[in-house]
Parts: sequence; C-alpha cells; structure tokens
Amino acid sequence: MGDDRDPLLRRPLSLYDVDSDTGQITLLYKIVGRGTRILSLYGSDQIIDVMGPLGQGFNLVEGRRIMMVGGGVGIAPLLFLGRELASRYNQVFVLHGAGNSDEICSQTRFNNIGVDYMAATMDGSTGFKGLVTDMMRIIDPLSIDHIYTCGPEPMMAEVAAYAARHGISGQLSLEEHLACGVGACLGCARKLKETDEAYVKICKDGPVFPLEVVKF
Repeated sequence: MGDDRDPLLRRPLSLYDVDSDTGQITLLYKIVGRGTRILSLYGSDQIIDVMGPLGQGFNLVEGRRIMMVGGGVGIAPLLFLGRELASRYNQVFVLHGAGNSDEICSQTRFNNIGVDYMAATMDGSTGFKGLVTDMMRIIDPLSIDHIYTCGPEPMMAEVAAYAARHGISGQLSLEEHLACGVGACLGCARKLKETDEAYVKICKDGPVFPLEVVKF
C-alpha cells in the first residue's frame, strides 16, 4: 500500500460505491490488522495503488424480488450491487447484521438508491435484536425470487440453507485473505460441493459463486 512495500501483500477490498461521473470509488473496511490500520492513516493527498477489478462478480437479474443479506463489513459490496439491481426494475431490500449501532453505517445510502434497509444488532441497540439470520427467518420466502449475500461464513451457510429449503436461487461473495489476486499462488484454493478433485481459486474463479455450490 505504501511506497516502501510494507506490508508486502495487498488487502482485498470490495467496492462500496462508485461515482461514474467523477471516477471516485468508496471503500468500506474495518481496522483489524496492520494493513487496514496503515490504510486508515492515509490522507486525502496521498496516492494508493489499486489493482482490479479481479475475479468474477455478481450476475445481475432483472424484474425480480431480491433479498440481500450482509454481515458486518460484508455489507460493502451489496451497496453498489443494490444500486445496479434497483436500476434493473428489481424490488430490493437488504438485511444487515452487526454487533451494535456503531457498526450500522449504511442505512441512508441504501435508502437513497431505493433499497429498503433493515438492521439487526446483537445488543438490540438498532433494529432487530439478534442475528441477522434470525431476522431473515421471519421473512416470507414467497416474497423472494433471488438472494445475494456477503459476510461471515457461518452467516452465509445459514442463508444458503434457507435458500435451499425454500427453493430460492442466489449468489454469495466469499471473504478470504488473498495473496497474488490472479490465481497463481493457490493461497485461496477452495473445494466446492460439485468438484470431486479440482479446486477453485477464490481470487480468479470467485469471489462470487452460486449459493448451492459452496461447501461450508
């Protein structure tokens, strides 16, 4: 990220929002280690080298009733996705799970693009009290045609199970530490349900996959 190449490896981040008129991109991340801490110290006059886009993104559907489920900073790719979906005659709502109200930061942005936003916090400080997957279970599955999700794997496993149980199609974006970003180092190799021998590379073949093919 810096001129001294320390840390050496890049940090994989999803696009939170894009302004096509100005060419400005917005990133949403949580400071969890050395790399994101250094990134948080950069000022507006400093240049950051970015490599991308990488891998395979979401397939966009049209004219459908869409539920998006995000956990923590896994909400990041769902804002830009929601903007694109809303422009394609979809009815879109998003469920966002977080630990507390301090981690809820996206409601206004989603509402501004025509996406209904519902929050779930573990301490009940904002919205539904409990897990976002608990809130998901009270949603009528007959009101959903397609699901998009990103966040912690236990959460996405619950979303995938919900979709399978009710016969709903969907896609997920895996969050993983990446090294090279182009599929050369095999650091993000992962086996899917439908592959007996071969492994996919999340950075190149993903990070987006159909809900039903990911093995948790």
